[in-house]
Amino acid sequence: MKVSSSKNKIDINALKFNQISISTGLLIGFVFNLGYVPILIAFIMLLGSLVPELSLFKQIYKYILIPFKLASPNIVEGTSKPHTFAQAFGGAVLVISSIFLFYGEAVTGWAITWMVIILALANIVFGFCAGCFIYFQLGKLGVPGFSDN
Repeated sequence: MKVSSSKNKIDINALKFNQISISTGLLIGFVFNLGYVPILIAFIMLLGSLVPELSLFKQIYKYILIPFKLASPNIVEGTSKPHTFAQAFGGAVLVISSIFLFYGEAVTGWAITWMVIILALANIVFGFCAGCFIYFQLGKLGVPGFSDN
């Protein structure tokens, strides 16, 4: 695995497509009461956080949407660490949601899932990434591993 500096180029549209895919998948799961969807999305999110090359939604964006001109990159200078943390955090929250759904606590499970949906939509619509905010706050508190350096 190649280690790069924390400052790099990120594609904002890839991040947005990722958020749209997460939200859409979870909404479909909720509407059709498919209790396995949150754990499936959690798996996709956690795998993509641990091994970015295996991020399903980003691969769809890169190898389908861009070549077929259904989307275009919006490259900016930045660090991917906060976004990776946010995705992993959201995946962990969906694991918790899935545990509630598995044990028949549908209201609690879907309520937790809705928190992820709402925060993903806030990122898409307003550009506010709650997981990134947590990442930067942890950095300000001096927690190891949460800095731009």
